[in-house]
Amino acid sequence: MTPFFTLNSDAWLAQARHCPSPHFDERPNGEVSLLVIHSISLPPGQFSGPYIDQLFMGTLDPKKDPYFEDIYRLRVSAHCLIRRSGEVVQYVAFDKRAWHAGQSCFAGRERCNDFAIGIELEGTDTGSFTSIQYQQLNQLIKLLQSHYPEITAERIVGHSDIAPGRKTDPGIGFNWNLIKNG
Repeated sequence: MTPFFTLNSDAWLAQARHCPSPHFDERPNGEVSLLVIHSISLPPGQFSGPYIDQLFMGTLDPKKDPYFEDIYRLRVSAHCLIRRSGEVVQYVAFDKRAWHAGQSCFAGRERCNDFAIGIELEGTDTGSFTSIQYQQLNQLIKLLQSHYPEITAERIVGHSDIAPGRKTDPGIGFNWNLIKNG
């Protein structure tokens, strides 16, 4: 099966909505060998608004929701977001370091942002995800594995796996059995 997504020479998806974040930098050694799956909703438990884009762009207005008072100054980003509708938004080129994992460790190696791609799914740590989100994620995994063969099945993890005790996403509603790779 040919992936629906294609990657431009600048490491941006041709078929995604591009929303370039200022919150990225260069990877220290250019390595991409881990895929981290996250979940996010802003405000928590609410979907389809503009606030995830605004958070990753550094333009979140703290007056729009009391929850935003605590997060609007964060400098965070992910490579992509898959909305509940299936829309894919890309914030950072895959060959750059997005700021999604924070303090993290995989296989004894810290600073996962240095070598990971971060994919956010619009959702909560306790809810389920839509079938179109899994379809889009599977297509994206297939494409990423074709460009970054070090991302094997064992190197596709949740945020909770690399930051246990600190993070719980993608959460109990994420069905790992629906992820196809390799």
